[in-house]
Amino acid sequence: MFQSEKMKGSRYSSQEWALLSLVLVLSFLIGALSFRQYSKKKALKADDILKDIKKDFLEEGPLDGSWIELTKVPWKKFAHKTDVYYGGISRYEENKLVQYEFIADAYTGSIIDIYRV
Repeated sequence: MFQSEKMKGSRYSSQEWALLSLVLVLSFLIGALSFRQYSKKKALKADDILKDIKKDFLEEGPLDGSWIELTKVPWKKFAHKTDVYYGGISRYEENKLVQYEFIADAYTGSIIDIYRV
């Protein structure tokens, strides 16, 4: 008797199965869309990239000034395409003001190119 009551309580109606299926499908779709949105490339803030570059330059000596453009610019070199920020650093070296300009990847923050002006 106990086993038959347990069996009756564990059976679902077709409406309940349909509702459960609908909930599972909607959950899967919401998860897939959330993952797609989250995995898109997200650009770093230009100010944060400049802080990291300044920190690297400060290891060699004091800085006089720095700047970075806040808008991303498309950049391509050979087969590599990305968005970049342009910026610059100035400091005194041997009592002369020296300026450096750099190109930094907007998504990773890594310096793509740096040159003395």
